[in-house]
Amino acid sequence: MRPGKVECQEIEYIRHGTQSLIANFEVATGRVIAPSVGATRTEADFAAHIQQTIATDPDAAWLFITDQLNIHQSEALVRLVAQRCQLNLDLGIKGKSGILKSMVSRAAFLSDSQHRIRFVYVPKHTSWLNQIEIWFSILARRLLRRGNFTSTLDLQLQTLDFIAYFNDILAEPFNWKYTGNKTVV
Repeated sequence: MRPGKVECQEIEYIRHGTQSLIANFEVATGRVIAPSVGATRTEADFAAHIQQTIATDPDAAWLFITDQLNIHQSEALVRLVAQRCQLNLDLGIKGKSGILKSMVSRAAFLSDSQHRIRFVYVPKHTSWLNQIEIWFSILARRLLRRGNFTSTLDLQLQTLDFIAYFNDILAEPFNWKYTGNKTVV
C-alpha cells in the first residue's frame, strides 16, 4: 500500500480452516470475559461456554444478553440453568412436552426473572443492542480483516492475545451517543 494507490491483495492464499469465538462483554468495565475459541459453535459449545463463565463467580447472579440464535435457547442450556439454580423441576421432553417442548418454552424458562442465571433476548435484526456484537466488529477491524494466520491454532492464539491486549489497554464501557433520527418538518 502506498498513498494514492489502490490496495492490492494477493489472490492466492491457503485457507487453513476456521475457528468459532464465543465471548462475553462486561458492560460495566468494557472487558471481554471468559472467551471460548474452538472449531465448532454447537449447543454443547455454548452451554460449556456459559458453564465456564458462571465458574468465574459461581454464586453471582448472571444476566446474559443474547440474540435469538437457536443455541442460545437450547435443551443443554435449560438443563444447565436448572441445575445451577437448583431448580428441581420436571423439564419435560424436547420437542414433546414441558419446558423443553419448543424454543419458545425454553426461552421463556431461560428469561425468567426469578432465576439467578437468566437470559434476555434482543429482538431480531437489532444487533446494535447487543454490545458483544459491537465488540466483534472491533475484533474484525483490528485483527481479522487483514490478518495473516498460518493455522487454526495461530488464529486462536492471535485472537486470545488480542482479547488480552484489548482488556489491558483499550477496555472501557461503550458510550452510545446516538440520539435517534431527527425528523425535519
